[in-house]
Amino acid sequence: MLMITGATGALGKLVTARLADRDDVVVGTRAPAPGQRRIDFDDPSSLDLTGVDTLLVISAGAAEDDVVAARHDAVISAAERAGVGHLVYTSLSGDGDHLTYALAHRWTERRLRRSTLNWTVLRNGLYAEFLAAIAAPGPDGTVAAPLGEGRLAAVAREDLADVAVRVATDPAPHAGRTYELVGEQALGGADLAAAVGGRYEPGTLAATRHAVTASGDALPFQVPMLLSTYSAIAGGFLDGTSVTDNQLRPLLGRAPRSALEVYAATAAR
Repeated sequence: MLMITGATGALGKLVTARLADRDDVVVGTRAPAPGQRRIDFDDPSSLDLTGVDTLLVISAGAAEDDVVAARHDAVISAAERAGVGHLVYTSLSGDGDHLTYALAHRWTERRLRRSTLNWTVLRNGLYAEFLAAIAAPGPDGTVAAPLGEGRLAAVAREDLADVAVRVATDPAPHAGRTYELVGEQALGGADLAAAVGGRYEPGTLAATRHAVTASGDALPFQVPMLLSTYSAIAGGFLDGTSVTDNQLRPLLGRAPRSALEVYAATAAR
């Protein structure tokens, strides 16, 4: 049996939809629907992985580092106790080490390497859909985000879902492997603006921090996460050039979706 955890997030929903017709797949979630299993990383008593052969853990990153590490440690420990055959974990691309949210991912990778499990790490690049949120065009098409002259090797979430399904449904060939999965086209602010018929006006980190804080839309720990993303893009750390073994195309078995088209379509919604 394959279990998917973290299935309520955007990536998890895509993975689940791709496997909906299989009777050997079960979803583990905090608030299960009929046919699903209750799996709450914050409640160790719920981590019953009996009968699970392969566990796909879509990272629980929406929290402080210590909370995320504790959640991931709990599920890995539960998998060890239950004799799970293989754990597939969605991590963060290697060029993302400058991001404030990288630490919990790297901690989890180290925890997996010292576990008793067979494992595979999918180091996902930042989503093109996420880029449409943090560099959204205004009503007149203006993209005013602190991206500087930097670029992001964004990747379509659909492609990452396809890779996760391929690996999780046949994990044995991927045991002990860490795959870098970033986009093949690095996008800058001018590219984004052109795609929506607007113009690019680079903002500043200070102005963005003030706007995000004042909006009240972000939790306190999310503000530095967002600012570190802008800073890493502007600094040229996420343009894909430092990823020497991008496995996105080989694992897809086809050309990746256009991240720029995904950005434009998402921004238009």
